[in-house]
Amino acid sequence: MVKYYSAETKLYVSVDCVIFGFHQDALNLLLLQRKMEPARGRWSLMGGFVKANESVDDAAKRVLAELTGLENVYMEQVHTFGAVERDPGERVVSVVYYALIDIDAYDKELVRSHNAHWIKIEEIPPLIFDHEEMVALAREQMKQKAGREPIGFNLLPELFTLTRLQNLYEAIYGEAIDKRNFRKKVAEMDFIEKTDKVDKVSSKRGASLYKFNMEAYNLRKTKFKL
Repeated sequence: MVKYYSAETKLYVSVDCVIFGFHQDALNLLLLQRKMEPARGRWSLMGGFVKANESVDDAAKRVLAELTGLENVYMEQVHTFGAVERDPGERVVSVVYYALIDIDAYDKELVRSHNAHWIKIEEIPPLIFDHEEMVALAREQMKQKAGREPIGFNLLPELFTLTRLQNLYEAIYGEAIDKRNFRKKVAEMDFIEKTDKVDKVSSKRGASLYKFNMEAYNLRKTKFKL
């Protein structure tokens, strides 16, 4: 095999995953305490190096699966971080993704084995390197997209109450939403369907459970805004 770029300096390419979950009416991040140097013991995003036989997207999917046991998760590329001295270990360029997962659907034993923990986004500790900037950028990108596409439903179980749905979007936007206006918007979206099931765990009266119908949403191509 001919090597065309042998005179060029080699560097490492990695991926870092900003993993969002929704729990107790708050956005949470899945963070780990590093078991390796540099920065052993400090809080970090989950990341890994891109292998020679995989694309950057595939590397991000692999890293997420290795941590959570989940596949076919909603992921989106955020930005590439390439400051010369961003990683004290080596010259590393990192491509950042954010992922949205149902916080009750991951492999808990696998997460524990990586020394990872869910932490409310408003309570995250100092992170290594430029990871705090990664989180801030990912959160803003997710917020903007959640306002025009139904990506927020990836953070919910299949069935949910309207109260939980409103709490989710309040957490995403970081502000309170008028209950009457919110429910009026939901009522106008026939792809958010009321089921015949009720939630008797969080509601004494038994709140109705709803579901998001992606097929109906794609078929109608309705403008989305919550």
